[in-house]
Amino acid sequence: MEKNNNFEQDEIAIDLGELFQVFWNKAHMIILAGVVLALAAFAWTKIFITPQYDSTTKIFVITKQNENTVTSSDLQTGTLLTKDYMEMVKSRPVLEEVIAVLNLDMTTEQLAQTITVETPAETRLINITVRNEDPKLAKSIADAVREAASIQIQEVMNIDAVNTVEEANLPTQKAAPNTMKNTLLGGILGVFIAIGIIVIIYILDDTIKTPDDVERYLELNVLASLPIKEGTKKNKKAKNIARKAAMQAKKKRR
Repeated sequence: MEKNNNFEQDEIAIDLGELFQVFWNKAHMIILAGVVLALAAFAWTKIFITPQYDSTTKIFVITKQNENTVTSSDLQTGTLLTKDYMEMVKSRPVLEEVIAVLNLDMTTEQLAQTITVETPAETRLINITVRNEDPKLAKSIADAVREAASIQIQEVMNIDAVNTVEEANLPTQKAAPNTMKNTLLGGILGVFIAIGIIVIIYILDDTIKTPDDVERYLELNVLASLPIKEGTKKNKKAKNIARKAAMQAKKKRR
């Protein structure tokens, strides 16, 4: 009984050295799979994914207690309120105003998904970025969002002004998709798929290939071996039958 358990454990054990040798022998297939998936990812990116463009505008908001001077208290208050201003940029009144002004065929939720609002570290600048497949429309939306947000911030926060640091730019380079990145990811995916298939085939392959396999799995000594003529097709089923017969002979001897 103990020997049978050892036999089953040996059956599911993976010889890493042998597995690496299999990888080496199949290296051309692994490389080919990587190249094919990389080319597929490249073609998919170029043909089926619409290029997107980013247009960015910047504003600066500061509260003044005195019209001619800016105190440290003003600066501290402005820093604390920056997050509030960022939320107002994507508020529903602002988005509705932009849609109405530009006559956009989209909902406020759809428009909000195209807008990114962020503030650089240790600054009170607010960057408003709009992504769209039309670079001119991206610029128009960014400018409209800046203007509508400026009015909303002034009315809600009761401040004097929202200063425009930069108007929206007209993008000339696409922001997405990243063709090189997608191609690289496709190649890596192809390599891993090929390796996975090879590992599965290796684990499921229970044929006896060498005299060492006979001694390891059947615990029988090999007295002789018959060479297979080159070009003769290997019959996996016949090998399995021979293996079962050897196991049965072993059990009878017990």
